[in-house]
This record gives sequence, structure tokens and C-alpha cells, in this order.
Amino acid sequence: MEYSLVCHSLYALWSSPVKKKLILLSIMFLVWVYMLYSCVGYCSTMPSLVVDGYRGKETGSAVARRTESSRTDLVSRLLAKPQPWEDIESDYEEPSIRTAASRDLLDNELEADRADDWDEMRAEQQQQRAPEPSAMSSFSNGSGSKKLPQAIIIGVKKGGTRALLEFLRVHPDIRAVGAEPHFFDRNYENGLDWYRELMPKTLEGQITMEKTPSYFVTREAPARISAMSRDTKLIVVVRDPVTRAISDYTQTLSKKPDIPSFESLTFKNRTTGLIDTSWSAIQIGIYAKHLDNWLQYFPMGQILFVSGERLITDPAGELGRVQDFLGLKRIITDKHFYFNQTKGFPCLKKAEGSSKPHCLGKTKGRTHPNIDPEVVQRLRDFYRPFNMKFYQMTGHNFGWD
Repeated sequence: MEYSLVCHSLYALWSSPVKKKLILLSIMFLVWVYMLYSCVGYCSTMPSLVVDGYRGKETGSAVARRTESSRTDLVSRLLAKPQPWEDIESDYEEPSIRTAASRDLLDNELEADRADDWDEMRAEQQQQRAPEPSAMSSFSNGSGSKKLPQAIIIGVKKGGTRALLEFLRVHPDIRAVGAEPHFFDRNYENGLDWYRELMPKTLEGQITMEKTPSYFVTREAPARISAMSRDTKLIVVVRDPVTRAISDYTQTLSKKPDIPSFESLTFKNRTTGLIDTSWSAIQIGIYAKHLDNWLQYFPMGQILFVSGERLITDPAGELGRVQDFLGLKRIITDKHFYFNQTKGFPCLKKAEGSSKPHCLGKTKGRTHPNIDPEVVQRLRDFYRPFNMKFYQMTGHNFGWD
């Protein structure tokens, strides 16, 4: 009797045209709200859109002021007189203030860095299809929260940092912002809340990461990162400093073809063979000097050094070390890579959020100009004592000599 009454009531409710429309509209509204929430949750995990959104909020004059301020700060840091190293015997001289032409070169290098940052992001967006997550995974992403990074790739420029970051993003427990935030060197005045908003949302157990290679050579960066969190894990990708310097020059040359030759920038005096250490391409490769600054704020056990050479020849092996360092399960293995003969470095069989193979963009793997072998040998002689010091400090021989 009760069952028939219930059925009769439902039939009467459904048979009414007005009530039927109200029920259908209610269902459609609930579905629409759910889909909107899922979309918002997914979009919030797209790092490049977050960065672009912040840039879009700034007025043209604000961007211009910030750019000019950042350029001035970077020039002053690069031209700053480094601390003397009395325990290393070499013809290393403290850099002096360079001429106006040299300042123009530093500006060119900064512009090349920025252009490459966004070239990388555009290439990444073009090569990767937009992910097609399920409704539940989108809902899950939307329920995460933005956190300050627990791990940062701090260097070095032209060492292989972009490759390392792209490889790490395959790991399900790593979420990383794509564009370089440059918070601890160019945007520190914006505050930690601004920095946090650039980060992707993460779930419990996931690690938030970012990479900005210029941190390693920024004098203020160690203290600033330590002030954020003394537990931050730091990753440095290092590469033969001579090859790195040539690669650095090649990047600037690709954007500014009229810059002086590599040889003329390398020497203060070609006849005496005195190296010009005020040129940033040379100064960055004195790894031991920069590391000494970081060790004043972080213990060696909190810094992992990744070989840029081994990242090419054995990417899975280096990624295994990184995953161990971060306390993560070794999920990224040999099966994730294939070697691209044309580019000359490994590529991902399947990139993050894509079912297609993914190689780094055209800004990577540029052909280096021919450099006089005598210049290359002179640079190797110059870097040798610094490399030996670096090997001693890290407990690892990278085999550059």
C-alpha cells in the first residue's frame, strides 16, 4: 500500500509539465556548476597562465619600471666585486667596472635570457597537447592549495636546468611552475604572497618546485631563500664551465648578432692571456666561488649537484638521484626517454599531460660557433684550479679536466 502511494506521488509529480521542467532545469544547473568548478580547478594548475595573468594586471608603465629596475639590479650584481680567493693559485683577477659597451653587452645577455624564457614556454605549449583529465581528476586538482616551493633548481644557466625540470614534471608527485619566477633576484620586493600565487596547486604529499638558474650567482639569493625556509632543498645542474661559457655566448649571439667575438670578450689582454672575469659568461663558471656563498646558509647535504653531461648520456640515472634526494619513489626511469639523434640529447616519450613525444624547443641545442682551440685551452687552464676546488667541496669529480 505504501509502495503504491509513493509510485502514485512520483507519477503525479512527473506528469505535471511545469514540475517536469523545473526538475530538468535543476539537474542541468547542478551539472553546469560541477563542470564550472572542475574547469576552474584545472585551469588554476596551468603555471604559464598564472604568470601571464599577473603580467596582464600590470600597467605598461609598471612593467617598464620593474624591467628597468631589474636590469639595473642585475647589472650591478654582475659587476659587483667578488670576494678574493687566496687559497687558489691562478691568474684570476678581481673584475673591475666595465665600460659602457660592456654594460650594453650585459643588457643584451639579460634580454636574451628573457627571450629564451618565453621562447621555451611558447615551444612547450605548442608541442604539448592540452591535457584531457577526467572530471574527478580535475575536481581533485581544484581542491589543492598553493604552497611555497619545497625544492628549487637554482642553477646554473646553460647547464641543463630546463631539461631537468621538464623531466621531473613527469613525476606525479612533483608540480612545478613552467616560467622562471626570478623571485629571489628580480622580484623579491613583490613579497612571498605574490611568489606563492605563481605556484601551481598541489595535493598532500606533492612537492612544489620552480627553477631560476640565475639564483646560483645572485649574492642575496641564499639569505633570501633561507629566510623563506631553511629546509628548502636546492638543486644545481653543473656543466663543463668552458662549454657552458660558449653556450652562454651562443645564446646571446642568436639574439644580438652584432656583439663582439667570443675571443675578444674572453680576454682583457689577448697578448698576456689575462682572462676577463667581469664577463658574466666567464664568472658564472667559477662554481666554487658561488658555492661558498651558499654554504654560509645551507649545509652541503641540502644541495644536490646534477651533472649536465650525464643528464644527456644517462638521464634516467641522474633523475634517479634527484628523486632520491627529494624523497620520492623512483618512477621516472629509462622507459620515459629516447635519444633524438638530430638534436643530440634525450627527449621524453610522453610529456606531462600529453600522449605524444616531447623534445625541448628550438632554443636548446644551438650549434656553437667555432672557437680558436688556443682560446679554449687557455680557458681550461684558467678554470682548472677552480674546478679542483669545486670537486673538493662537493666530493665529486665531474671530469672536466
